[in-house]
Amino acid sequence: MIVAAVPIKNLSDAKQRLASVLTLAERDQLARAMLRDVLRALAAAELDRIWVVTREPAVVAIARGLGAEPIIEAENRGHTAAVALAQAEAARRGARVFLTVPGDVPRVTAEELRRLAGAAGEGAPAFVPSRSGLGTNGVALAPPDAMALTFGEPSFAHHLETARKRGLAPHILELPGLGLDIDAPEDLTTLLAEDSTSETARLVSTWRTEPGRAFLKPLSTQAGFADRAR
Repeated sequence: MIVAAVPIKNLSDAKQRLASVLTLAERDQLARAMLRDVLRALAAAELDRIWVVTREPAVVAIARGLGAEPIIEAENRGHTAAVALAQAEAARRGARVFLTVPGDVPRVTAEELRRLAGAAGEGAPAFVPSRSGLGTNGVALAPPDAMALTFGEPSFAHHLETARKRGLAPHILELPGLGLDIDAPEDLTTLLAEDSTSETARLVSTWRTEPGRAFLKPLSTQAGFADRAR
């Protein structure tokens, strides 16, 4: 059994780094759209189980509406604790492979998720870096409790170090869709430069046409993946 877990904190706390350019209501809209895009990609990847770890009733409703199973946290203890909860549950249920991806990667594709799931083997975890190279945007472990995971930059280097200290041989996958997490204003612009089909891109494009949205620069000026990853 292959299990994928998406940790989601309270929507009211979502995307604080975008507070200078988006209102609270817009950040809420953005978080919901990104989660739906991620869950649709996971569903299309045809994994065995899709879990959303949360304590937010609105997130539970979104998850159930898209065929995912909510794993309810007693309290919001952060990304790392939410993933650890899902790892423990996956191990308890006898999962063969455990995946985790964040809920703010709207460009992720089903093919990327299948590649991530297929890259992990016993003694060989798989990791996908964020485009900055600092964060970890995707993990696949076989078995689910192969190693502890700790998120927050520079988590990518930390995960590789932890894996190697445990005698594991990590695989690194560069996946451009999964690598783009939406945290800062420039990420919104990059999203529009590369995507016009996701629910999130369509939402952000409506904001781009509004007066005063100077943070969304013309698409022709945006750097590609290679430039941003340097």
